[in-house]
Amino acid sequence: MEQAQGKNTQIKQTSRNVWILVGVLIVFLIIAGLTAFLTYTNVRDFVSAWNITDLPGIVVNPSADPTQNSPEVDLEVAAPPPPVSAPEPKAWDGASRVNILVMGLDYRDWLEGEGAPRTDTMILFSVDPITRTAGILSIPRDLWVSMPGFQEPDRINVAYRFGETYQLPGGGAELAMKTVEGVLGLKIDYYALVDFYSFEKFIDELGFIEIDVPRNIWVDPIDGETVKLKKGAHDLPGNLALAYARARNTDGGDFDRAERQQQVIMAIRKRILNAEMLPRLVARAPAIYEQIASGIQTNLTLEQAIQLAWLAQQVPAEEIKHGSIGAEHINFGKSPDGDDVLKPRPEQIRILRDEIFTNSGPTSPAVVDTDPQELMQLENATISVLNGAGTPGLATRTTEYLAAQNVNVVNTGDAPEPYNETTIVSYTGNPYTLNYLIELMNISPNRIYNRYDPSSEVDLAIFLGYDWANTNTMP
Repeated sequence: MEQAQGKNTQIKQTSRNVWILVGVLIVFLIIAGLTAFLTYTNVRDFVSAWNITDLPGIVVNPSADPTQNSPEVDLEVAAPPPPVSAPEPKAWDGASRVNILVMGLDYRDWLEGEGAPRTDTMILFSVDPITRTAGILSIPRDLWVSMPGFQEPDRINVAYRFGETYQLPGGGAELAMKTVEGVLGLKIDYYALVDFYSFEKFIDELGFIEIDVPRNIWVDPIDGETVKLKKGAHDLPGNLALAYARARNTDGGDFDRAERQQQVIMAIRKRILNAEMLPRLVARAPAIYEQIASGIQTNLTLEQAIQLAWLAQQVPAEEIKHGSIGAEHINFGKSPDGDDVLKPRPEQIRILRDEIFTNSGPTSPAVVDTDPQELMQLENATISVLNGAGTPGLATRTTEYLAAQNVNVVNTGDAPEPYNETTIVSYTGNPYTLNYLIELMNISPNRIYNRYDPSSEVDLAIFLGYDWANTNTMP
């Protein structure tokens, strides 16, 4: 009896490790823009059967030595466990865009006594559950920016270090998220931190990734000699894949580097989508977990990660947009110490943001077949209506008119100054509500302003002008 109980306990523990790793892998899959991770039947059934919903994100152990070799494990691949019949996991919120900041860390800073690490890589991933589209934006490490709570600007890659060093609320991840929010003017919901060691080990578990090198390049593995990768197709193991993604010794510097990182991301996606790869990863889950779990930190719960992965599998590859903050979005400058830095051009960066994270038109069948008013209601944006025309009762009448269209007006009053043309200011970004109001009220696109402010009491403010007072379409 005791032997049987021990065996059952071991089986439960192994199952738990499998599921923890599935969560870890899902984070990697989100990082890679994967669109079909959970379509494989066995994995779908396993995830469906998961019944622990409050498991917190996996936390990095800063004191752990990522260069310490993990215990040797048996490389023989076990047969995947049998499928479990269960309902699909709870779907992600059907309206809210999800933004995830992924940061690559070099923990050698800690080991070499330099304190908390800087972020070697920053990539923002965004998924829109309504349009079934996604975006990937690379942020250069030398971008010279302001950070909340600090008087002097600095490189964006030290935001994480400062948050950890000064023990700010939420630590380095929170400060990094807030800093990127200020640069891009959009809200970031989640983060994922990945150290170099875990990245290498994960690719080694895949065996390799296929990279088509566009031109000869020298790369420097962290623990190895410099290698020349010639132009052409290569099967890169973990250390060379990381070195290729981090290389900065090309004419384009950080800008070329961003393109290589996104190339690596899509190569990971392609490799995992191999029909023979996923069963092997699931079978080796406990061993992989032992090797890479200490190098991943995220504020996603396991349930959220599973839901996001389920959402991601509905995004076609052609609906994933790519972009990088490049030379046209910055001015080359110098820091006070005389170092080369990249000073952002805010308006150009916001244009790039909109190109990647918004749609020029509905491309998804789900959106084509959905009424614009329904899309607006799904966002449930809060709206303020302010009278800038001086016409008595105009704001109240407009509020009643909008309420009849199910627009969520929560505040009515007078504008601080007169307005000739009706103007909308968007504080948090709600594209479907904005488009609906533009069409309904015939507002000029030139009178739409994006002023990101997460502390705003409303999502959008409508400032009624003389044009609306004289030519409105209200009954």
